[in-house]
Amino acid sequence: MKTIYNIFSKRKSRIKKENPKTKIIIDYREKNSLVASELISFGFEVEFRELKIADYIVKNVAIERKTVSDFLSSMLNKRLLNQIEELQQYENKLLIIEGIDEHELYSDDNLGINANAIRGFLLSIVLKYKTPIIFTKNSEDTARFISILSRKKSKEIALRVKKKSLNKKEQLQFIIESFPGVGPKTAKKLLEKFKTIKNIINASQEELRNIIGKKADIFKNLIEESY
Repeated sequence: MKTIYNIFSKRKSRIKKENPKTKIIIDYREKNSLVASELISFGFEVEFRELKIADYIVKNVAIERKTVSDFLSSMLNKRLLNQIEELQQYENKLLIIEGIDEHELYSDDNLGINANAIRGFLLSIVLKYKTPIIFTKNSEDTARFISILSRKKSKEIALRVKKKSLNKKEQLQFIIESFPGVGPKTAKKLLEKFKTIKNIINASQEELRNIIGKKADIFKNLIEESY
């Protein structure tokens, strides 16, 4: 009796080898996001875990995802700047700003942030921190970008990264920058003039006004505000 060979067996195994199921690692805080749901519906294997840095790890790329509103608020409170600095531990990184079809990015009504300040901040991310930015229409669009990225040939990356530890000067500056209207330059001026946070807090309104102008009134009122 003649042996019958399955002519499709080799082809089937070859197809499977050429199209492996890509695993995407997602920070557990993204578990309820529509992006994660979209990726699962696309057939990706996802693993939720606590990521110290980034929201998504796709092969050798670390991705920080922000909706437009989250981007603006984290720009205002300086959180995003710290996250971008921490992303520098990865050779390949990406910032995705999601929802430009649903939320105007450059409106002067956005939390009181001037449109040109937003543009300047975006330029800083790209030029100073060498972090590419992608703007997506919605969660499905974000998932499709991640899907295409997962198909590109690249090596896996290690997840042994950690939060950046601020040195003492950076810690002092970070605290002063948390005051409304105080940016990095103003914070440095205040610290160079008064040396300590205690001296800044104890400074007179007139002394502060010489450095930060009318913002001194807001600064002093906040210091003296009851909880």
